[in-house]
Amino acid sequence: MTASLPSGLWSDDPATVDLLSFDAVAQTVADALLDDSLDPVALGLSGSWGSGKTTVLGLVAQELDRRGTSEQKVLVIQTDPWRYDPSTGAKESLIAEVLDALAGEVDRSATKTDKAKGLVARLSKRVDWAKAIKLAAKSSLTLQIPDFDALVELVKPKEEDKQSVRGLDDFKDEFEELLASEDLKHIRAVVVLVDDLDRCLPETVVQTLEAMRLFLAVPKMSFVIAADEERVADAIRTRFKATGRPDESDEERQDPATLYLHKIVQTTIPLPALSHFDTQAYLLLLQMQTAAKPDQLTTLIERCAQIRRQGRGIDDIGQVDGLAMDDQLAFAARLTPLLYEKLRGNPRYIKRFLNDLRVRQSVAARRGIDLDPAVVAKLMTLEALMKTEFQLLLGWFAKGEMRDHLERLEDEAGRPALASAPSVNEQGDADSVDTPPQPRRAGSTRRAKTATSGQFSQAMVRWAKLAPPLRGLDLSPYLTLAASFAGVTLIDDSLPERLRDIAANLLSDSRREQRSVTDPELNELGDGDATDLLRHIGRTMRDQPTKQKAGVNAVLRLARLQAGLATAARDALLMLPPSEVTMATPVQFTASDSAPIRSVLTTWKGKLPDGPVKRAIDSVLTDRGTA
Repeated sequence: MTASLPSGLWSDDPATVDLLSFDAVAQTVADALLDDSLDPVALGLSGSWGSGKTTVLGLVAQELDRRGTSEQKVLVIQTDPWRYDPSTGAKESLIAEVLDALAGEVDRSATKTDKAKGLVARLSKRVDWAKAIKLAAKSSLTLQIPDFDALVELVKPKEEDKQSVRGLDDFKDEFEELLASEDLKHIRAVVVLVDDLDRCLPETVVQTLEAMRLFLAVPKMSFVIAADEERVADAIRTRFKATGRPDESDEERQDPATLYLHKIVQTTIPLPALSHFDTQAYLLLLQMQTAAKPDQLTTLIERCAQIRRQGRGIDDIGQVDGLAMDDQLAFAARLTPLLYEKLRGNPRYIKRFLNDLRVRQSVAARRGIDLDPAVVAKLMTLEALMKTEFQLLLGWFAKGEMRDHLERLEDEAGRPALASAPSVNEQGDADSVDTPPQPRRAGSTRRAKTATSGQFSQAMVRWAKLAPPLRGLDLSPYLTLAASFAGVTLIDDSLPERLRDIAANLLSDSRREQRSVTDPELNELGDGDATDLLRHIGRTMRDQPTKQKAGVNAVLRLARLQAGLATAARDALLMLPPSEVTMATPVQFTASDSAPIRSVLTTWKGKLPDGPVKRAIDSVLTDRGTA
């Protein structure tokens, strides 16, 4: 029994269930935000793309909500500068979001004093004025608004308003006064959670940071900036260079971008990448999300968290009542080593890999590709994470050498096969049929030879060690599909170009295309070209069993047209593994075929167990006097 993925795909949205014990990070962040000695404070939450920053912000919001009360509320404002309207400016957009949230709290306050309402109105006018100036400046450059004064009218004070509040001058003082007002006495802290800042253009990054430092950094205000710190610093570097700021600092010649960022962000909490155990547990939990009931999943998550704290392994997870997860555990154990290394402990990359795998399995199944899900997973690992090695596999496949190479690769990886029948090499030499089947032991002569061959990279050998083994499987439909997805043309470049169209037509499933290659055309082939063509057809039949009928027909056709090709044709036919000879193949032989060709049937018969195919071969040999 092998593991299969659940139906459907995993959402790329931030997780609502904490599968990775990120609550430890969220609680640490919440402690700092509510520490009165750090008021006001700006914290960084740094991690690469897909590391779970947005998920942690959601956990921080939940934790702050849990710690607040109606008398001491923690007002959480979640914002995403990446989505700001660039025409109005990031600075003004962030300030407006904060003011809107505070205006709602003022309206809901018990006192509802005119002072607080007046402060909100004045501060909002300052923001509107700043937006208007910015929009007017940009519009004048593009000649969209010819009349600057017309735009200024949008924020012109009413006649009864005696005070003009143009610009953001004195904003910070009035903002601090608002937060200290009686109407907001119930607010213990205002926490702004800033997401996706590392996706923004340099101008937006700097304006957002400036808004925090220059206008909003007053008591009761706190910020959490979830972003890749180095990307934010890169944006600052770009902005500083554009404004003519020096590339070096007088403070021990440190990077000015980093100094600028650290002036605003007091400390940065790095989001840890997934460990080997985390990766394995994450793979397990993602699969169990659809298979487990809510209480079972909660138990499983808690056990994973406990094992993580105790430094134990996934084998210690035990059983959960009513929950079967052996297949999912095997799947996680099989893929963890490569996913942990290649995806660098990134939760989003892991989900994307699983989604890609699920899509490939679904498409393959609907194309009639009947491969075990574990086989597809192993091939997808090579395709998605080891692209150079996958191109090598496609090259073997295109040349009809895949099975030979895979057998040698699995020998080298310590996956030798039990020899159930004598082998036939490419030249058609058969091992003695009198030799009883023997397992290839690790210490055998062949094993020692391949182990030191150096033919395969360490990465390729390591991949071959993954379960399940691929020896003897028909991978051709999957590889053909994968090549089409990758836009790779499968061409045997060892076959002369002048023969490629002939080979493609002879091996086609279409009788019309097969007949398009005429006998005179085949008769005109020289011995060298004909031998190359036969070898290509033989290798193709070996790697692509679905080509067997067309391939056998093509080989027999060439042998009947040119008597001198009998030996080469025999060798080509013997490349077809006897265990894969179908019932339709023996009947393609005739009594008039040459002795070397007829000997193929005898060889196959000697290598096959009793069964319908062997009886069909025996019938053909008997009826045609060749038994």
